[in-house]
Amino acid sequence: QFFKTDFFFFFFFLQTMFHILAGFLIEAECAYTLFVVAILWLTEPMPLAVSALLPAVMFPLFGIMESKQVASAYFKDFHLLLIGVICLATSIEKWNLHKRMALRMVMLVGVNPAWLVLGFMVSCAFLSMWLSNTSAAAMVMPIVEAVAQQITKAETEADALEMSCSNGSINPTLELDGRHNLPPAEAGRKNKEDKYNGIFKVMCLCVAYSATIGGLTTITGTSTNLIFAEHFNTRYPACQCINFGSWFILSIPIAVIILLLSWIWLQWIFLGFDFKNMLKCGKKKTAREEASAQVIQKEYKKLGPISYPEIVTLVLFILMTLLWFTRDPGFIPGWSSLFSKYKGYATDSTTALVIGLLFFIIPAKTSTRTSNGENTVFGYTPLITWKEFQSCMPWEIAILVGGGFALADGCEVSKLSEWVASKLTPLGSLPLWLVILISCLIVTSVTELASNPATITIFLPILSPLAEAIHVNPLFILIPATLCTSFAFLLPVANPANAIVFSYGHLTVMDMVKAGLGINIIGVAVVMLAVMTWIVPMFDLYTYPSWALNIPSTNSTGL
Repeated sequence: QFFKTDFFFFFFFLQTMFHILAGFLIEAECAYTLFVVAILWLTEPMPLAVSALLPAVMFPLFGIMESKQVASAYFKDFHLLLIGVICLATSIEKWNLHKRMALRMVMLVGVNPAWLVLGFMVSCAFLSMWLSNTSAAAMVMPIVEAVAQQITKAETEADALEMSCSNGSINPTLELDGRHNLPPAEAGRKNKEDKYNGIFKVMCLCVAYSATIGGLTTITGTSTNLIFAEHFNTRYPACQCINFGSWFILSIPIAVIILLLSWIWLQWIFLGFDFKNMLKCGKKKTAREEASAQVIQKEYKKLGPISYPEIVTLVLFILMTLLWFTRDPGFIPGWSSLFSKYKGYATDSTTALVIGLLFFIIPAKTSTRTSNGENTVFGYTPLITWKEFQSCMPWEIAILVGGGFALADGCEVSKLSEWVASKLTPLGSLPLWLVILISCLIVTSVTELASNPATITIFLPILSPLAEAIHVNPLFILIPATLCTSFAFLLPVANPANAIVFSYGHLTVMDMVKAGLGINIIGVAVVMLAVMTWIVPMFDLYTYPSWALNIPSTNSTGL
């Protein structure tokens, strides 16, 4: 409480200083608002959504924007897209389709420790493409925990059997050198415990990291991607090059490479570099592998045969994905060309909303016939209800993103973004790859301490003017910075997926730091490789586009 009080006294002092030093310039008032909100987002003395409402109060009082203008920034196309996606996610979670998909993927890859870990990573990453990273980790982690417990039980029984056999066949008093050697089973117990602890740590970390990596691949996979897409399409409306299909094409190779390298990295630091034995196929299953297979089979059988609501949800899920990909694929005309008279009117949010509304219309049950041929009567219940939707809707993220849009609009109206751009012009003398690397490292460092949405919301209004000031395609800087904002792998508190996995008690903070540092390096390196190679021809990044904002050659603010 004292901290919060001192915090607000500090802000009052800063406001006074801004007034005195800047002479009440509107740019300084906007800079002060941006600074206050950024500090509140980084330190979180109050909920992020509450802090995000401050621009709605401060901009009208400072004369930057009218209240009506600020209010319109808090609900945009992004929010309609979010509503449609959450309708799908609500139905998937309600009818356990996500659990069926995850278990099926794990069953396909087998129970060899290496392949089992990869199976969990692939299934969790796939789920996080469509659900929130938190939901994906929360769903997969109980399955991992059940497998871990069953492995421990099976190995304990195997050790007990091995011990009894050893005690019956070895007589320590007959040793030639007179020493009493331990039975083989007991002598190797410590090594076994270390090995199994390493396996459990790998299984836990693979869930946390793959939930984050999978979210990179789709616009809807994580809030940072959504915030970037809305910011970019709002700031550069003439471009319209960032959509579901284009983002998927540029990010899926990045995610796949990071996922595979992360799998190898986790295996190496916790289990040792024994890939020859790890990848060996056709050998006899150990007790641990048999236990893993039994748990997974048992969990899958509990789900029973696929139900009608699961089938409908799966069909709608596939339909939504296909409509996203085919709206404007780029290499061929998409379905949006059917409405050429209203070009640009329909967006990804239109598709999401149409499919999302169907979840409130399609019934969750079908009529069945009795033995005499009559239909049974059931009460009409849709696939999801409004109450279920509300419980899954991340209102905090919705308001947080709205606050970011309000700040971006304020920076434009007050000409603060132009002033920032003029001060960043000297960076144009640095090599382009170094500018991109510096921006990636900065956001990767900040996102370990602040939430991912808050980090990207703070940096987008800064990096966009930077790209324009040094006359570089904005996508060259914004795409890698957006991807690196998700690389919060170091600490349990860095993101909710890490916290969920850490709460199970198999990991220490140093385990996560040791593993996460390597994943961070891998992630930044792969993103740098991507943005300098295959992403370049996709958006013609070496050409300064006509749709980018024109930056005045002189500073009109006088700062």
